[in-house]
Amino acid sequence: MSHVGVPRGTVRKRRSLALLTTGVLTIPVLAGCSSGGEETSRGVPQDIAPAARQAVSDGSTVNWAVDALPATFNAFQADADSATTRITGALLPSLFPMDASGQPKLNPDYLESAKIIEREPKQVVLYKLNQQAVWSDGREIGAPDFVAQWRALSGKDSAFWTARNSGYERIEKIERGADDLQVRVTFSKPYADWRSLFSPLYPKEITGSPDAFNDGARTTLKNTAGPFVLRSVSKAKGTVTLARNPRWWGDKAKLDTLVFRAVAAGDRTQALADGTVDVADIDASTADRIALARRDRGNNGQPLTHGPGSETTPAAALRSWALAHGSDEEAAEIAQAAREKNRKAVVAYTAEQKGLRDFVVRKSLEPAYTQLALNGESGPLADDRVRRAVARALDREELARTVLGPLGLPAKPLGSHLALAGQPGYKDGSGALGDQNTEEAQALLADAGWTRGGAVQPPKDTKAGSEAEKKGAKGDAPGTAEDAEKEAAEGTKGDEEAKSEKAENEEKTEQGGERKTERNGEGNGEEEKAEKKTGQDGEGSTAGSEKPGGEKSGSEKAEGEKAEGEKADRASEDSAASRDEGLYIVGQDNKPGAHAPAHAVSTGGVSAVHVLAPARTAAVQSAALLRQAGALGEDGAVAAQDKQPGGAAGAYAPVGTAAPAPAAAKGQLGKDGKALTLRFVLPSGPGSQSLRSVGDKIAVMLEKIGIGTEIIKVPDESYFKDHVASGAYDLALYSWPATAYPATDGRPIYAKPEPATDGSLLVEQNYTRVGTDHIDQLFDQAAAELDEKAARELMKQADARIWAAAGSIPLFQRPQLVAVDKKLANVGAFGFAAPRYQDIGFKNRQAAGSPADRKK
Repeated sequence: MSHVGVPRGTVRKRRSLALLTTGVLTIPVLAGCSSGGEETSRGVPQDIAPAARQAVSDGSTVNWAVDALPATFNAFQADADSATTRITGALLPSLFPMDASGQPKLNPDYLESAKIIEREPKQVVLYKLNQQAVWSDGREIGAPDFVAQWRALSGKDSAFWTARNSGYERIEKIERGADDLQVRVTFSKPYADWRSLFSPLYPKEITGSPDAFNDGARTTLKNTAGPFVLRSVSKAKGTVTLARNPRWWGDKAKLDTLVFRAVAAGDRTQALADGTVDVADIDASTADRIALARRDRGNNGQPLTHGPGSETTPAAALRSWALAHGSDEEAAEIAQAAREKNRKAVVAYTAEQKGLRDFVVRKSLEPAYTQLALNGESGPLADDRVRRAVARALDREELARTVLGPLGLPAKPLGSHLALAGQPGYKDGSGALGDQNTEEAQALLADAGWTRGGAVQPPKDTKAGSEAEKKGAKGDAPGTAEDAEKEAAEGTKGDEEAKSEKAENEEKTEQGGERKTERNGEGNGEEEKAEKKTGQDGEGSTAGSEKPGGEKSGSEKAEGEKAEGEKADRASEDSAASRDEGLYIVGQDNKPGAHAPAHAVSTGGVSAVHVLAPARTAAVQSAALLRQAGALGEDGAVAAQDKQPGGAAGAYAPVGTAAPAPAAAKGQLGKDGKALTLRFVLPSGPGSQSLRSVGDKIAVMLEKIGIGTEIIKVPDESYFKDHVASGAYDLALYSWPATAYPATDGRPIYAKPEPATDGSLLVEQNYTRVGTDHIDQLFDQAAAELDEKAARELMKQADARIWAAAGSIPLFQRPQLVAVDKKLANVGAFGFAAPRYQDIGFKNRQAAGSPADRKK
């Protein structure tokens, strides 16, 4: 599936990027950040329909869906992805795979033992290899393979194009032990995560030379040592076919062949129904389809109560029939075509549902978590007080319920950056930042200088003797944070000035090429009220200016007519606005939490973002969810602005008429004349529905404390590379995989960026650009601490400080939904554990006579 945001193979890849605002973070008192010792929180168990090997039949083929064919079979290259990991897991040695609790566990197929035999003067690890372990060409697995991989990944030879080398650079030497089956590894300095090394282990033929390493292992693996061997790769068919390894010394693989087939997320429902695949990661919508198919199994051929045409009422059906058989030939032709189209859709849907009856959905929690990333490089989020305010505005329990609740999975927010619930060392460290608290969040923003009146621009042209001119003569600067705070403290003292400033500010037009921002309107945000309000000529522009008798002055009538003209112009541009894509600003309405009306303003023909396709973890965005946060354009463009009292933006009020206070002065915060608005980048394509739903809810939560969000939807293929990794965002949602080695794998994600020789910044995987020296020191200490308990304590301290820095806010562990042929055993939602490919197969009692039929 994988929208884990960052492919697992790139976890240690360095990137060179621009400036990071550095500084000393104020860390809250951490001693009481969470309850005492290590928590005993249990993870969700795996769901794989376990069966003893004797209950699984021999033979047959299983087709397993992957996102795409792997770009490389070398897991240590930068473009290695989830398909690389999945396929190499069945072909190559993994010495310490993760078990169901997320701990590394010695693999007896390759090792008899592995342990630290010396700590002083240097750490020495002795591996004793399984004497039966051989490569597929018959050569024994031994010290030469370990030596070649160390040299390729140590980082000392730049001819090897590697994406990661953590741990290998600490090795001083590797030598043969007492016999060929023993490998002694001596470290130059202590390394706690030594079990993470040599997995997967490649043969020396691949790691022994730069050419073989860089190019030879990209498209094929001629020498392997797993329960399967690589038989073929077909780009035309989009398949990688594995066959049972005849030299495999362990438990014989139950399957004859295992085919990994490239199937896009949006095509998996059809592929399952057609029998093209037997195993596939799916989204919630496909899971619902499978549940409905199984529910309808005994409906005795009755029409389905869901799918195309299911919502057609008897009256509508009768009207359609009447039109199709009426005397109006043109109307009849149209009606007949519509009925035929619907009939075909019903037939296709019914056939799909029938095919889906043979599948079950196995579910658990994926070994990965979704976080809200806050880019601290520049802008408002460079201030740690603003980042902490954002974090404390979030109701993380509600966000977890949004994604996990409908799936029947535990909807508990994640409390750690460095371990998941159920793993050893997991402890909720979120107390270092604090629980959700609107008042505290608002206080942090006020302390950072963001106030209700701070977004008001100072007037540039005022009449002599005006209040603004008098204030300017005294040396005050309207619109500064100091004035805004004073204005807020004095209540309505500066109300008249704020209103005149708003009227002046609305006269400004956007410069060519700039994106216009759309603002939520005032009011309760219901579409019907918005439309009604839009249709009332001059009602908004004359509010507050009517005479007691209901009559209007001549100047007021002129103003109303001008405002009406403005509205007509705006209405004529609505269709163009609805075609603009990707941009929506939450929080620039008159009161926090109010929804925007359906009326959309033109963006002047400038599209903020051209949406093509989405990011790698997601399903179709729900219009209802977007309406919950604002207004929706049919093509994904979201642009809304309610009518402000006083008429359309830019309308001139008669002399002496008080202009209304701007929305920013009433709801959204600002400073130095600028509104507090954050760019929230989200993926736009199929499979990202839950991610966008979470984004919409976060936008509403931030709106309540006066923070606006500019939601920008971008194609999946550019989401991470062009926005997250490059730093072109303020807020973003993406995921990190779980690890059994947080000191090694977590450090590049949270390390303080370092200046490069060219003046840029090396951020490694820390795409939030937020880090401290203290966090780095704790990671380094943990990596060198050979006492596991002490190392875990250091990681808990590091996690507390990562929480306090508020660059990354863990939200929830990702759901794992896998559609599986109901007759298959030992496959499904694996959770933390690595699959045992040799145990996967069809159950004996149900698969009798069917294995041959399952061959594709």
